[in-house]
Amino acid sequence: MAKYGEGDKRWIVEDRPDGANVHNWHWAETDCLEWSRNLLSKLLNNLTILDGEGNLFIKINKVEKVEGEAYVNVRKGKIIPGYELHVALSWQGEAKDSEGNSLLKVDGSVEIPYISDENADEDPEIRVTVKDESPIGKTLKDAMFAKGKPVVEDKVRVYVQSMAKGGPAKEELETKKVEKKGQPVAGTSVRKVSVSPVVEKKEVKKEGFKTISLTEKFSCRAKDLFEILMDENRWKGFTQSYARISKEVGGEFSIFDGSVTGRNLELQEGKLIVQQWRFGNWPDGIVSKVRLTFDEPEPGITIVKVVHTDIPEEDRYGNETVVENTERGWRDLILNKIRAVFGFGI
Repeated sequence: MAKYGEGDKRWIVEDRPDGANVHNWHWAETDCLEWSRNLLSKLLNNLTILDGEGNLFIKINKVEKVEGEAYVNVRKGKIIPGYELHVALSWQGEAKDSEGNSLLKVDGSVEIPYISDENADEDPEIRVTVKDESPIGKTLKDAMFAKGKPVVEDKVRVYVQSMAKGGPAKEELETKKVEKKGQPVAGTSVRKVSVSPVVEKKEVKKEGFKTISLTEKFSCRAKDLFEILMDENRWKGFTQSYARISKEVGGEFSIFDGSVTGRNLELQEGKLIVQQWRFGNWPDGIVSKVRLTFDEPEPGITIVKVVHTDIPEEDRYGNETVVENTERGWRDLILNKIRAVFGFGI
């Protein structure tokens, strides 16, 4: 055990005299906010949406604002992007008659309130507004949303894919690989450099899954707790985040600002909820199963049991805290929040 203030040498990679980050063992973080502004501007500035179809002419002028944070962490050759961005664009439109005479010119804005690495596999919310709300202005706004939204989504996907590949850190990584091949760092050898591809192959193979089970008691009727868990407005209230929830079997839901998505498999009012759950930072194609059973041994006392199966041990970035974070989320962000907000404490 290390003394206080000294740290445990088993967890410390000492600084090298030459300053080299051998095999990217240290965490290396690159700020990508300005790079993100430049890339999004390159992708979206002066972008034509409609060029005369239906006598409408619409184009995106430029990216007006990119706020938030964006960074890429690299460790042991593994790229871990992180970003939460709020993006605003300006657009202009013009409607003409059949003879080419201008009927109305408008200006408007496009807002993308949340582009996040947690929702990298989902299209972001896109809001379109126009300054002139006349009938023709509304027609231009509707056309901008219908035709412009998929175009903007495509450009955002390009940005997301670029961040997943390392963003501005990608070129630096590639440069370092070339330098290592031509001039090995003192104290290293060509044999050690060859470790990098072996690590990458190992990451692809990890496939472990776990199950968590929780049992909690609430001072309420079973049907009330069931309704809270299936009501999107109450979800928004006790989680302070966006939620969209279908109350139909086979219907889809999205909670925690889109970080968790899924589908209803089985619903029995006041008795049972069975759903598919998927977290945005999980590896592609992985879905888990949640089963909530409600038992009311006496009126006003409800016992809910949560069984969450097929939880991956690692997320898409290799972090091994998925099961722990999922269990903590159920307790602290859902069950305890319901108990506190709705006064269902025992």
